[in-house]
Amino acid sequence: MPAQDDAFRGLDPARTDPLNAPVLVARRGRGYWSARPGETSRALRPDRVATAWHDHQPLVIHKPATARRLGLDPVQLEAFDLLELFAFINPAETPPPTARGLAAALDVELPGADPAGEIACIRAIARRLLKVASIKLRLPEPAALLHEAAQAGWIWARPLIQASGAVPPADSWGLRVWGRLPEWQEQPPEGRPTQLGVLPEEAVQRLERLTGAGAEPRPEQRRYAMHASLTFAARHEGQGPALVLAEAGTGTGKTLGYIAPSSLWAEKNGGTVWISTYTKNLQKQIDDELDRLYPDPDEKARRVVVRKGRENYLCLLNYQEAMRRTDTGPDRAGLVLTARWIGATRDGALYGGDFPGWLSELVGRRATLDLTDHRGECIYSACEHYRRCFIERAQRRSRRARIVVANHALVMVQAATGGDDQYGPDRFVFDEGHHLFDAADAAFAVDLSGREGEELRRWIAGRETQRRSRARGLRDRVGDLVAGRPAAEEALAEAMRAARALPAEGWRQRLEDGLPEGPFEVFLARARGTVLARAAGDADAPYGLEAPVAPPAPDFIVAATELEAALRLLEVPLGRLSEALAGMLDEEADTLEPGDRARIDATARAISRRAAGLVKSWREMLGAVEEGPPAHHVDWLAIDRAFGRDVDVALKRRWIDPMLPFARVFGERARGLLVTSATLTGGRLPARAKATAPDGDGDPPATAETRDGLDWRTAFTRSGARHIPGTPQTLSLPSPFDYGASALALVVTDLRRSSADQISAAYRELFLAAEGGALGLFTAVRRLRVVHDRIAAALEEAGVSLYAQHVDPLDTATLVDIFRAEEESCLLGTDAVRDGVDVPGRSLRLLVADRVPWPRPDILHRARRLAFGGSHYDDAIVRLRLRQAFGRLIRAREDRGVFVLLDGALPTRLTTAFPEGVTVERVGIAEAIRRTRAFLHPQAGQDRDRRDGAGLPLPEASGNNRGPAVPGTRQPGDRQQDNRRPDDISG
Repeated sequence: MPAQDDAFRGLDPARTDPLNAPVLVARRGRGYWSARPGETSRALRPDRVATAWHDHQPLVIHKPATARRLGLDPVQLEAFDLLELFAFINPAETPPPTARGLAAALDVELPGADPAGEIACIRAIARRLLKVASIKLRLPEPAALLHEAAQAGWIWARPLIQASGAVPPADSWGLRVWGRLPEWQEQPPEGRPTQLGVLPEEAVQRLERLTGAGAEPRPEQRRYAMHASLTFAARHEGQGPALVLAEAGTGTGKTLGYIAPSSLWAEKNGGTVWISTYTKNLQKQIDDELDRLYPDPDEKARRVVVRKGRENYLCLLNYQEAMRRTDTGPDRAGLVLTARWIGATRDGALYGGDFPGWLSELVGRRATLDLTDHRGECIYSACEHYRRCFIERAQRRSRRARIVVANHALVMVQAATGGDDQYGPDRFVFDEGHHLFDAADAAFAVDLSGREGEELRRWIAGRETQRRSRARGLRDRVGDLVAGRPAAEEALAEAMRAARALPAEGWRQRLEDGLPEGPFEVFLARARGTVLARAAGDADAPYGLEAPVAPPAPDFIVAATELEAALRLLEVPLGRLSEALAGMLDEEADTLEPGDRARIDATARAISRRAAGLVKSWREMLGAVEEGPPAHHVDWLAIDRAFGRDVDVALKRRWIDPMLPFARVFGERARGLLVTSATLTGGRLPARAKATAPDGDGDPPATAETRDGLDWRTAFTRSGARHIPGTPQTLSLPSPFDYGASALALVVTDLRRSSADQISAAYRELFLAAEGGALGLFTAVRRLRVVHDRIAAALEEAGVSLYAQHVDPLDTATLVDIFRAEEESCLLGTDAVRDGVDVPGRSLRLLVADRVPWPRPDILHRARRLAFGGSHYDDAIVRLRLRQAFGRLIRAREDRGVFVLLDGALPTRLTTAFPEGVTVERVGIAEAIRRTRAFLHPQAGQDRDRRDGAGLPLPEASGNNRGPAVPGTRQPGDRQQDNRRPDDISG
């Protein structure tokens, strides 16, 4: 080990206290170390940082990220991580995990961009947190948990005990934090709501109350609210729900526009309106806007519920079992931090709620995210925590709420299965309506796969190995219910035996070794062999593969027949078991306690969904292997891969038009549907829309679906309007922003998109020209990683931090939070950051997309393309994705931004995706860089020296702004070919 530097001598690690500890700030490949308060920081190579870090426990923010930037292993190094301290002192708060993020949350002076400023800020944050701790941690519960943390060896425990003088009370709940949670109480059903309508003028009056007397007049918002009120009009005659399609450009104020009539209808009728979104980010935004409607937090808690799927919530029984298994060490310390959060959380949601997304990386998934009920193993009223369960509480609150903010997937499942309310909602608002098609596609999909089969086996059989597992099988969940009932006991035993035909742990390795066990694994082996045989030269590719089922080989047909027979032996006893449980509700109606009745009902429905739903669908798919799928469906075989390794093998089935089952479900249940988005239509119709071309490339004359100069066909297709009786009410309101003055749209024409060097250089120079605040979008994860690796060091050297999906092990919401807080940072991402992300102001001033986001030409897409109009379907998808991407850029009137597409293959007909006032210019990359710098930083002029590109080729500009002929680059007018690889993930 190298000799210690003088700066590190004299510091005894055993006595280091956080306020006098060294501070470490990392940049890529270099660390900045300040040994003592007031001491100037020193820049050190990673090996020197490793030596200092090993001997001294520094103050850091986000230890894993700090170590990654230096190429060090965080597991081997201890540090006083201020994020852990923040999570203990301020549970259920979610600041971005950076110095700037913590400083803003604690009202500490924000740091400068240089390492010295960040070091000073870190010391100030530590002082502020320890000062707060001296007050907060004297309370009984945090004091008890603090001493639990000390016994677990948590690094912050002793300093906090010294700072606060916390003494654990004798009667504390400690880690048994569930004892402090309130119990929910059963309430009588409210009955069906009345059906009084909402008039347009009433909606406007409610809107004015929400916006306040001094609000800026917004006529577009008033029009929107009046139109949205048609969803809540009284129904007198006619079939099907009142369907309203409303497109409202960014800045219109559509959220309050539909909250106004929704809340008024709910109050008038004593009913519930479900507002559904596609992203958790928008769920949070809507929840924040509802503060205007219910400014009193207690009233809001009664009237508003944010709902997510069961797998998003912490399971108290899983937490308790983890606590019993873990006596000391990092997992125990992680459970202490989770306990602090449990005592403070609003709704218990580990995903998309008030749980810090960065905490699981600091303390491990076993003490955090793995505590959800992601396998559907709930035992309901048999659980000792049933009356304190976060999920059960949310379900009961939503039955009596006026507004439920949920997501598309949950709303579809609730509507299709009848939900947990015998009456259920009948008025729905689908925001982010452009994603309704994709959400329905996922909700009504069926995969007969190794992963699904293994999961079902675990759900039925429970623990089958000696490995530590929380898996609870059917016997654990219903054994006591069926005891003494011979028919039910026999059905349970038969189902347990039949489940042995499903894939067991280790099935992937057995498939690779050519040693499948049982009919399910044999079928998967035949499916895998079929895909590999038909993949030609792509068999060893790192991305997923697929192949059509037809024509099936004889041995594949035999394997399908044998698996279908084995699944029938499982479906029948599961069905009998479900019927037996349901019969108990009738036979013992006068003796069952409410909790037992709810448990039996929920368990019976869960078994029925597995038997009559999943297993039955699998059998139908296997029966169609030889003859082909039924009408309106498409089947295919697939191998899913990650990092070059097979992770799943499947026979997949999708609806060609998933809005058919959507329309069937909601057409029967709903009385009013509002489908809304900023990008609902296909945009402006091209000028040639007056004639119809027989090949589908032209546009028909103006109809109900192509009126007002807008292409409503996309909205009709993706909203289900084609399958719901009646003609929908439509409205499109443009954004009030002056896009011509606030935005540039540039298409770069002289890059060879297959050249990683050229694309990487373009991203680097554009990001530097913007001086950060840039979002890079990619249609393939592989290209994102390549570009990240090539440009990260250069940006870091220039003081611009770079973050990336699929590179940084943080969830997307946390990455976006960091990007939003750090105005000079850049973010690389795929479609998850293209849709539904709100980053107003300077934090996002440049958006760069690598390619035209054509849909991946897979088997499913080819079937849909044939059904939905050929090239028009492709064009509609690209327009939608471009509109969504551009929509991230300008979020407020004062925003300015540049959109750059690094692909000259964008057809002119698709430029109608951009808002009116935006002129799409085709330029060379050098000109795009100059235009970006001049537009975003006009005060700096356009005479800056260009960087040399660190050896990466970058075309020079010419007088025509298109760039000269550079070897290997494409010139304007060159014929374009679609060279997308199957790993493209657009959409």
